[in-house]
Amino acid sequence: MNTPVTFAVPMPGLEAAHDFTLRSVDGAAGLFALESMSPVPVRLFLADAAVFVPDYAPAVPARVREDLELDQGETPQLLVVVNHSPEATTVNLMAPVLLNPGTGRCVQLVLDGRDYPLRAELKSA
Repeated sequence: MNTPVTFAVPMPGLEAAHDFTLRSVDGAAGLFALESMSPVPVRLFLADAAVFVPDYAPAVPARVREDLELDQGETPQLLVVVNHSPEATTVNLMAPVLLNPGTGRCVQLVLDGRDYPLRAELKSA
């Protein structure tokens, strides 16, 4: 899969990045590379929350549903940013990326409060 995506609102810290592509990582079901070549190369790894953190289900505000252009009853694909270090692989549950697969529109939702950690360690199954 190689899907062009557009952020309805720029991602925090990546306001100048444009023209993203979401690419499946070969041999790793549910893992994607989010890439942009403008104005400088950017690559983030995203994981499908349904695969890697299946109990994760943050509320999606109505304004975000509108930004994603979701029809009544449609649900966005929920992706989490993956961070790898020698100590552990973590995912950011405080700021998921929501995708409307039908339109390619995305939003990074920054959640309020302390319900979800910035670095949740991924455990082996």
